[in-house]
Amino acid sequence: MSPKELIVKFGEGLKVDVEYKGFVVKTDQPVRDGGGGTAPAPFDYFLVSLAACAGFYALAFCRERKISTEGLAMTMAAEKGAASKLIDKVTIAVVLPNGFPEKYKFAVVKAIDHCTVKANILQAPQFEIVVRP
Repeated sequence: MSPKELIVKFGEGLKVDVEYKGFVVKTDQPVRDGGGGTAPAPFDYFLVSLAACAGFYALAFCRERKISTEGLAMTMAAEKGAASKLIDKVTIAVVLPNGFPEKYKFAVVKAIDHCTVKANILQAPQFEIVVRP
């Protein structure tokens, strides 16, 4: 296995686990979709990774400038298109800590905007599916 390879393992029902970098990420489908509801669905992890990445960039911005992060908060909402059923809008709302320097408000938004998960969505990779013997 190469260090960049993720190993997919199939469990009971609709459980699918993925091993990567020494971690096992567990997934399941919601009960309404025939799953057991024992773990987030794979798509949920996609959304979580986007929110966590944005959060990381906000946190790193503050830490690099020695700005207190007490009171720093963030939420993310994803809206699906009526026809496509795919996400067509993501809104990330940031609450900055009290005393956050006014001169950095635009800069922290730009920092969050550099999230690498978002960048990979905007510059989508090419996908190839192969069947191995």
